[in-house]
Amino acid sequence: MTKIFSAFFSYASVGALWFLHWLPLPLLRFLGRVLGLLLFCFARKRRQVARINLRLCFPNLSEAERARLVRRHFVVFAQSLLDRSLLWWAGRERLERLIHLKGAEHLRRGDGCPTLILAPHFVGLDAGGIAIALNTSVVSVYSNQKNPVFNAVFLAGRMRFNAPVLLSRQEGMRRALKSMKQGLPFYYLPDMDFGRKESIFVPFFGVPAATITGVSRLARITHAKVVPCIARMTAQGYDIELIPPWAHFPGASVEDDTAYMNQYIARQVETMPEQYYWLHKRFKTRPPDEAKIYPS
Repeated sequence: MTKIFSAFFSYASVGALWFLHWLPLPLLRFLGRVLGLLLFCFARKRRQVARINLRLCFPNLSEAERARLVRRHFVVFAQSLLDRSLLWWAGRERLERLIHLKGAEHLRRGDGCPTLILAPHFVGLDAGGIAIALNTSVVSVYSNQKNPVFNAVFLAGRMRFNAPVLLSRQEGMRRALKSMKQGLPFYYLPDMDFGRKESIFVPFFGVPAATITGVSRLARITHAKVVPCIARMTAQGYDIELIPPWAHFPGASVEDDTAYMNQYIARQVETMPEQYYWLHKRFKTRPPDEAKIYPS
């Protein structure tokens, strides 16, 4: 009985989300605001995670200022969730009206070097992926969802344009490397806490953060150019900007490169702090001599 109810709930949720893609963006964003305020009120544990993150990263803000920032984050986070109905089911013409891509020329390099697209975890992350997929085929890594219905929908939504190569995180990097050498840009999301394996501790907003070294290592192995992708939610949709490739990267060491990446992402976060993904336990993994930051 439990499995039947779970399947019914999953398909009903997908059906409701599919219906939302017919709505005009202002109405969809209004519904997202309502959902975000409800989540802010009732998702106590995630609210606490966001407050801890912001206290660590923005210690100069007052408690009241951080509380307002957390509330704004819940709103844009929920709006981005409902916007996925557009990303997964709206037609190409509508998406091109809503999502504006700047710097597309950085996807097509004439020097033969592979392209590594650095995509920090802003709420417009999926819109950035769609914007690039509308222009060219890419390779990217995804995390399998526990719910098979949702997992199938997520994959189908991301496979809509230009036959991207999507790899599960469990597959490792071998196929990604092969795709990059074949000329596909790699849409890479390196700024989350993936545990101690393949991570080093470098500062993020001055706080030691377990950070994977993939950007530096991939750039060294493939001689790829690193092109940051900054996704900004706007009232009209999304502005996606591909920044010119980093010069003099990789640098002296993997440690220096990874610290540089975190510093770069922090500077971008400061331009729109409410849109960064603060609900993630970014500082969960601690150095051996440090206590846990988040409550159990």
